[in-house]
Amino acid sequence: MLQAYLNIFVIFLLMFVGYWLSYKQWFTNRTADVFSKIVLNLSLPFSMFLNITANFSRDEFLSLFSGMIIPLLSMLVTLGVSFIYRKLFRITTTRQGIFSTMVTCSNTIFIGLPINLAIFGEPSIPYVLLYYIINTTIFWTIGIYLIATDRPQIKETRVTFHPLVALKKIFSPALLGFIIGLIWMILALRVPILVKGFGTYLADLTTPLSMFAIGIMVYFNGVKNLKMNKDIAGVLIGRFLLSPLIVWLIGQWIQVPTLMLQVFIIQSAMPVQNSVPILARTYHADEEFAASSMGYSVLIYMLYIPILLKIIYAM
Repeated sequence: MLQAYLNIFVIFLLMFVGYWLSYKQWFTNRTADVFSKIVLNLSLPFSMFLNITANFSRDEFLSLFSGMIIPLLSMLVTLGVSFIYRKLFRITTTRQGIFSTMVTCSNTIFIGLPINLAIFGEPSIPYVLLYYIINTTIFWTIGIYLIATDRPQIKETRVTFHPLVALKKIFSPALLGFIIGLIWMILALRVPILVKGFGTYLADLTTPLSMFAIGIMVYFNGVKNLKMNKDIAGVLIGRFLLSPLIVWLIGQWIQVPTLMLQVFIIQSAMPVQNSVPILARTYHADEEFAASSMGYSVLIYMLYIPILLKIIYAM
């Protein structure tokens, strides 16, 4: 457990480097966009491809897909609970769609992948990907629809929900890298040395650039501008208590390997999806609420993860 703590501490040190270099004006808000594009379009697809082809056989991987029912059920149940919560605690009308999206969908790649690698190592990657597939699908379909149906601050400029745009987001380069790697592995093809060497260099950028991007976002959202209220508290309760609890309860009903369930619990308890503030701005929803929720969730996560680890290692 101590080694896991140290590995996670290193991950957050990278985030602090991103924050510090933003303070020193080495990085701008635009830099986070550039780093995000590099991760999502280059380093992460190669990481997905190389890990699938290097670590799994066809039979081993096909046996994993039965476990996808847990993240699917847990996220749908969490979504339903969020609807009940926002009525009971009277979440502000203009925030209800964003609230349910943030409670249901987590940051499975930028923070989720590095944290799971730090705790469990490379054997966790297929389980991370399974959760990522469900999380991404729900976020870019149900999630974006909920954000779009929030009462916008400027009604005349409301953005229409486009299913084709959502489909493009679901089949991102990262997921395509995963799919290509899966086909490559099923066909038992050898990865060319040149592709493996080139891809490894790019794949190794995933963790540092991801955490730099999070540090930059936290800095430019402004720690001093974070304002706690009951709606943000509800997001934090949903992210860090309700979501992992629901995964654990479903895991008691549907039997899966221990490591798979542990990874799903870790993934379900990640901070708020970092795309939410951007979408809130696009759809003229409550951007300040979205940005504050993401900022608080990232900062509180640093205190929360040791507690979650104690629970995970006790399973």
